[in-house]
Amino acid sequence: MTTRIDETQIRHIAHLARLKLTDEQCRRFGDDLSLILTYFEKLGEVDTDGVEPTAHAAQVSNVFRDDEPAASLPTDAVLANAPAQAAGFFKVPKVLDQEMP
Repeated sequence: MTTRIDETQIRHIAHLARLKLTDEQCRRFGDDLSLILTYFEKLGEVDTDGVEPTAHAAQVSNVFRDDEPAASLPTDAVLANAPAQAAGFFKVPKVLDQEMP
């Protein structure tokens, strides 16, 4: 069964991602995403009984440094390159009150 992504779903995803897409882009991305879902459906047909779940194809080890407390950057240094700031905080555009299409 092939899953088809329709234009309404593409426009909804684009809205969530704050993207403005043309009609041609919606059609093309709909085709591309439908093809990706077809591949995932194909993977669902593979027999994975007895196969241990993994995150990587090869054995890997954590290479992170130890998590040790250290002094934080001063607020002025953190906000030095902020495009907008107010009262010592980052100022970002409000997006939660926007209506969905």
